[in-house]
Amino acid sequence: MKLTSTEDRILNGARELFFKQGIRSITMDDIAEHLAISKKTIYTHYKDKDLIVKSMFHILIEQEHERMHQIRKISENPIDEIMRLMEHLGSFISQFNPAVFYDLQKFYPLVWAEFRVFREKEVMGFVEDNLRKGVKLELYRKEIKIKIIARLRIEMIYLGFDTDVFPINQYNHAQVQVALLDHFLHGIVTLKGNKMISKYTLNTK
Repeated sequence: MKLTSTEDRILNGARELFFKQGIRSITMDDIAEHLAISKKTIYTHYKDKDLIVKSMFHILIEQEHERMHQIRKISENPIDEIMRLMEHLGSFISQFNPAVFYDLQKFYPLVWAEFRVFREKEVMGFVEDNLRKGVKLELYRKEIKIKIIARLRIEMIYLGFDTDVFPINQYNHAQVQVALLDHFLHGIVTLKGNKMISKYTLNTK
């Protein structure tokens, strides 16, 4: 998606506000004030907040797709690969209020549907491929059920976002994700894979 500099600035500014406060509570006035521009300027490029949300998340999904491919290219092995993915996710999580997911599901179903397609096809496919490679290299146990374990891994990621389970005022969500990944990996690795885990560390700040 080719953006003008103003469009890019609007989307980045909106994202900063959405990630900090959620989507529903932010108005076009808030975005204009945050960027120190007029609402008229915003409306010249985006007819309403819905279009800003749709455009922002479409670009975000494209960026995440590209980042996953970059991770795959530079990773040394499946364990390194999944840890790099989780480090990236932890950094991503630390930027925004988990209420964003609630707002998307309730108020922006079409955007949420696009996000779910990305989750089911891209992220699920990434994890399944990771598991297959790990089994082939004898880093993961050969008897694991690829599709079931991949689904479990994805659901664990989103469990970490659930503020009913992990309230924001009690948990660091990046650390939650690292703890869940550690638990997951130790459940599927072989002795060979277990020795390799200690080679890699994740940023939990």
